[in-house]
Amino acid sequence: MRIVLYGGSFNPPHRGHVAAAQSVYEALHPDRFLIMPTNIPPHKVMEENSPSPQTRLEFTRLAFGDIPGAEISDMEILREGKSYTADTVAVLREKYPKAELCIVMGTDMFLSFRTWYRWEYLASECNLAVLSRDEDDGPEIAALRERLEKDCGAKVKRIPHEPLPMSSTEIREKLRRGEGSELLPEAVYRRILQTGSYGAKPELTWLRAQVRPYLKPKRLPHVEGVEAMAVGLAERWGEDSHTAAEAGILHDITKALSPEKQLKLCKKYGIILDIAERETPALLHARTGAALSRELFGIPDEIYGAIRWHTTGRPAMSRLEKIIYLADYVEPTRDFEGVEALRKLCFEDLDAAMELGLRMSAEEIRARGAEPFRDTLEAYAYYRNLNSHKEEESSC
Repeated sequence: MRIVLYGGSFNPPHRGHVAAAQSVYEALHPDRFLIMPTNIPPHKVMEENSPSPQTRLEFTRLAFGDIPGAEISDMEILREGKSYTADTVAVLREKYPKAELCIVMGTDMFLSFRTWYRWEYLASECNLAVLSRDEDDGPEIAALRERLEKDCGAKVKRIPHEPLPMSSTEIREKLRRGEGSELLPEAVYRRILQTGSYGAKPELTWLRAQVRPYLKPKRLPHVEGVEAMAVGLAERWGEDSHTAAEAGILHDITKALSPEKQLKLCKKYGIILDIAERETPALLHARTGAALSRELFGIPDEIYGAIRWHTTGRPAMSRLEKIIYLADYVEPTRDFEGVEALRKLCFEDLDAAMELGLRMSAEEIRARGAEPFRDTLEAYAYYRNLNSHKEEESSC
């Protein structure tokens, strides 16, 4: 029996790791292919914001699911302390005394092999499978291979592999900037966002593509307009433009759903509705959209609130909430009497624009023979009073 061990911190597991595993499988055809995330890696210090070992284990399961015969092992995750390969090999050797054990490593780790904990034991008990490009197999590699074979009886097998130009460190930095989706398996990238790992922000191009199937084609220009207006207002008022773009992209994600499906989502997410909300299902997409966006993309509270309140408003809204409410109202495809004046005011006085927008919304609803939603009326009263106090203070 041939047992191949491919270990690493996998923080996070990326397409380069998966490609390496595929090369290993094709070269060695193991009977058991153990892919094993470390608990605490001996040769590096984990970043402080790294996800828990159990979360990295979950990412690893998602990353390597398509590799033939791959088994994601939690052996080192469950073992306390640093994850020494020698300890793992000792357990495997006891369980499989006659098996051929093989450790996978890159050329950099092979060159540092004699610094490993109990490296002589590893060299005597295991074959070493070294992933390397043709140009990597130089004199230094050859000399070390010859030395290990002579001194320890080690068997070193070179696995030809062209590594993808990426590293976990680089990917973590990209994730924090809202980049890097193409460097990760799709399932891993999505789960990173859902768990809020690495401070990741979704790549906006990726997020737009994810949201598009939820929207009717005629709504796309509106959503694009809200995103653009939200970014413009965010830049004007000192809000993070990437965060504003996320909220703009997501704000109408459940708008196309029927009232029946809206109510089912409310039940799923434990959203408690009052009588007015049940009688006005057109407003429910703000609540269900916020909840669905959190489930799918792990949005933070500030974006959740911006989506939640973008239709009715509320008293004392956050700056992002005001931006998304107004962007939804005055985005470039909107065309109604007074929109140009309101659009201009959005860039001059955000609170004054809220007062005017809420008043115009209430008047428009009453003109249709309906009564404005309570949150809208309370929000209008709040911003009317707020702006009145501002005027009194400025006149003193």
